[in-house]
Amino acid sequence: MGTIPENKFRNKNGKWPGVSTIKPSVSVAECSTFAPMSLKHFELSSLLNNLNIPALNEMQEAALHTDWTEKDMVLLSATGSGKTLAFLLPVLQHMEAVEKVTRTLIIVPSRELALQIEQVARRLGTGHKISCCYGGHKREIEENNLIQAPALIVGTPGRLADHIRRGNIHTEHIELLVLDEFDKSLELGFAGEMTEIIEALPQLKKRILTSATQAVDIPEFVGLGDTVTLNFLKEDDTVDKLVDIKTVRAEIDKTQSLFELLCHIGSRSSIVFCNHKETVEVLSEQLKARGIIHEYYHGSMEQRDRDSALCKFRNGSVHCLLTTDLAARGLDIPNIRYIIHYQIPHTKDIYTHRNGRTARMEASGTVVLLLGPHDYLPDYVEAAEEWKLHPPFDLPEKPKWTTLYIPLGKKNKVNKIDIVGFLTHQGGLKKEDIGLIEVKDFSAFVAVRRSQVNHLLHTVKDARLKNKKVKVEVAK
Repeated sequence: MGTIPENKFRNKNGKWPGVSTIKPSVSVAECSTFAPMSLKHFELSSLLNNLNIPALNEMQEAALHTDWTEKDMVLLSATGSGKTLAFLLPVLQHMEAVEKVTRTLIIVPSRELALQIEQVARRLGTGHKISCCYGGHKREIEENNLIQAPALIVGTPGRLADHIRRGNIHTEHIELLVLDEFDKSLELGFAGEMTEIIEALPQLKKRILTSATQAVDIPEFVGLGDTVTLNFLKEDDTVDKLVDIKTVRAEIDKTQSLFELLCHIGSRSSIVFCNHKETVEVLSEQLKARGIIHEYYHGSMEQRDRDSALCKFRNGSVHCLLTTDLAARGLDIPNIRYIIHYQIPHTKDIYTHRNGRTARMEASGTVVLLLGPHDYLPDYVEAAEEWKLHPPFDLPEKPKWTTLYIPLGKKNKVNKIDIVGFLTHQGGLKKEDIGLIEVKDFSAFVAVRRSQVNHLLHTVKDARLKNKKVKVEVAK
């Protein structure tokens, strides 16, 4: 079933029928008054150790300690604040030590967010079986994982609805539903699939909704009942205090101005946001012709290409990522120094989410609005300093890392330790020549010092990893 256009659900005023607009029912100051609820079968300290987290933040504490026995929960908090752990802990409160049926379903707007949640859930080390379902790879792989019912399933609306129709997901025991970044799912046109999924959950008792936006309408089909709302969104958000807002005025050619800006930025990490995927691809070709090393990322790319682009950006093989608003939320990409709005976002919310990729974890960041001859500064940008760029505009230094692709992953019983051993023992690399390693289900991406790549590829040409002949190549 395809997505159902939003106007099938919205009324003539543009609102969702039967909606309730989120308003703060619990202030941050009140969170300390909640009676603590312990995790039934797990030691919190052990779970945090598995994640290498010393302690919960204030928002996570509130989510864990809120007594919402008779209510649903709405959690409002900024992008990058740790909402995944905040809703996973209440999920664990409502699960048995050993689950033989599926109790919890988590719906997310993007594949990357689904994979990120799966990773955090696995790292908690609870022993619960977790399955991740999303488009862009073979459905049969997921079908095999669903034969033995997982305790928790996380996925995108389209793929989850497809599995439910086919009978691959048994819904009769699902009691807890999490809609993470649910407003983004609605914005992307998944209302039809979400309605279908929720209607297929006969035993649904609890709902957790998360968003990084406060003024959100909740559609009637979500079935939200009495609600406790934890609102950790602030008007004077820390990000605003740490972000330096600048404008660059392009007199004639915005692409040339972007080129000059990226040359000025150099090797500092930057995300360039566009409003449309077509613009992303055209802009990529233009920057490539000018010699700017970068990657691009949008929702119509194949999964391997999406994985490759994000891995290269995370591990420092490229310092610039061109993207749509798909990357504005839900992606774990730390240490972004510059956010560049090549095209001005349509709304303040989109602007805020884009900017939320920088100035995280108390770091500082710079937001740049690139204005063409006929562009103007939007009303929601209160103050910005004009940035005058002066030549020479020398190309940024080439990154020190190159990303290699290995066609073996978790499902082949390959892990990071295996890959390090393979590259050091058979490839002759030193450990300091190996950067970030990301292992997917059937593949892995590893950053290797650029100066060592050609020699390494020759050395491991006929080598074996886990007794399997493997072709290592530079990630495309």
